[in-house]
Amino acid sequence: MLDYAEYIKIFVSLLAVVNPIGAIPLFISMTADESSAQRRQTIHMVAVGVAAILLATLFFGDLLLQFFGITIDSFRVGSGILILLMAIAMLHAKNSPIRQTEEEAGESIAKESVAIVPLAMPLLAGPGAISTVILASHKSGGIGHMLAIAVGIVLLSLLVWGALRLAPWIGRHISSTGINIFTRIMGLILAAIAIEIMANGIKGLFPALA
Repeated sequence: MLDYAEYIKIFVSLLAVVNPIGAIPLFISMTADESSAQRRQTIHMVAVGVAAILLATLFFGDLLLQFFGITIDSFRVGSGILILLMAIAMLHAKNSPIRQTEEEAGESIAKESVAIVPLAMPLLAGPGAISTVILASHKSGGIGHMLAIAVGIVLLSLLVWGALRLAPWIGRHISSTGINIFTRIMGLILAAIAIEIMANGIKGLFPALA
């Protein structure tokens, strides 16, 4: 297993990628026509969906890489680029089209249920979060390591649940500027993490550079 600092770093990485606070404006707009009971049900489904998607990725993501014959170092470089693009969008306080395009957002609002698609996937547990989980699973071996990451994923899903439950209050008391400031801070952290992921991948592909 890794030391506690590494697991905290993994959790912060996931939190920055998922960014539940940044998803609140979209959540409010997509659930505007729902009653309080329906909105609570949507929140429960979103939290469970995020946990299920990321836990499935944790335990079966490696099999997916093997199926396509992708090395972990190649995946690090590709994931680093993906996460960096998301970080750049966050630094501009924008929703990255990697997570959801404007056309997808428009279609989503018209759907009867938006809990799993698009809120849980791809808005929260999207490509960036999936890549982060797969990379984290390769940082060490053993069941203890996997369980530690699983605990972090469950904790993250609880934070998602809490943030969405507080969405009306946050919408009333925190302006769009406040949410954008938080998003930019998360984007800055995410950009640094993305560069580190890419650097490790490049060193693995080209050992002479290490």
